Amino acid sequence: MFYANIKKYDVANGVGVRVSLFVSGCTHRCKGCFNAEAWDFSYGKPYTEETEEEILDALDKDYIAGLSLLGGEPFEPQNQRALLPLLRKFRERYPQKDVWCYSGYTFDSDLQEGGRAHCEATDEMLSMLDILVDGEFVEDLKDLKLRFRGSANQRIIDVPRTLREGEVRLWKDGQY
Repeated sequence: MFYANIKKYDVANGVGVRVSLFVSGCTHRCKGCFNAEAWDFSYGKPYTEETEEEILDALDKDYIAGLSLLGGEPFEPQNQRALLPLLRKFRERYPQKDVWCYSGYTFDSDLQEGGRAHCEATDEMLSMLDILVDGEFVEDLKDLKLRFRGSANQRIIDVPRTLREGEVRLWKDGQY
C-alpha cells in the first residue's frame, strides 16, 4: 500500500485532535474529489512498518482523540489488508481512543458479504471502527455546512451500535 499523507494534528476529520492517514488508491473517482491525486494506488510514499510506528507514536499524546482513515479509499480490498495490522495495534495500545473512517463504499451494500468491496479483512476492519462516514462524494449534493462530510448523501454511522443492532444507526453529534 502507498499513502498520500499523514496529518498528526487534524481537526477536520472527526471529533477532537486526530492523527489522520490518507491512503492511496481509489476506484470511485468522484467528480469534485478533494484528493484526486490519491486515486492512483502508487501515489505518495510506500506504507512500511516504520510508517505504522510513526502513526502509532503520534497517537501517544493525551490530547489526541483518535485515528482517522481517509483516502484515496481505505476500503479498497488491498488497502483493507494493509490497514488491518495498524488497527489491531491501535486497539491494543489505545483502547480509550476512537477510529473514524471515510469511505465511498456504503456500509449496508458494498461492505457486506457479497458486496463489491467485501474481502476477508472487511468484517474485522469494521469491528474496529467507531465511526464510518460512507457514500461517494456527490458534487451536486456538496454542502459546506455539513459537519464531517462533504455531500448530503453521505452518512455518519455509529459502527458498534450498527453491528450490535443489525441495522444502520447514525452517529449523533456530541456523542463523543
